[in-house]
Amino acid sequence: MGKKGCPVEHTANVIGGKWTLLILRDLLDGTKRFGELRASLSGISPKTLSERLRILEQEGIVVRKIYPEVPPRVEYSLTKHGQTLEPIFEAMREWGAQRV
Repeated sequence: MGKKGCPVEHTANVIGGKWTLLILRDLLDGTKRFGELRASLSGISPKTLSERLRILEQEGIVVRKIYPEVPPRVEYSLTKHGQTLEPIFEAMREWGAQRV
């Protein structure tokens, strides 16, 4: 399975981290501000949250929208590409629900 170009390995590399999965879980419910994400993710540092969001932006999974207000308001949401992850998360919810 560890072949170069393996789709499962690529997916795991992009979304496999604990915080990344939880960020995506929250964004599947809709657009969130940085503070909302941080409050939902007990124990995550602002630095880690920023890093993970930046990586998800680079992967084309998350889009960041900055509103020209004072103070600035920043919102994060899934791109169309990011929304295609929903069936994966639904399968994870179903699998986890059977074991909780």
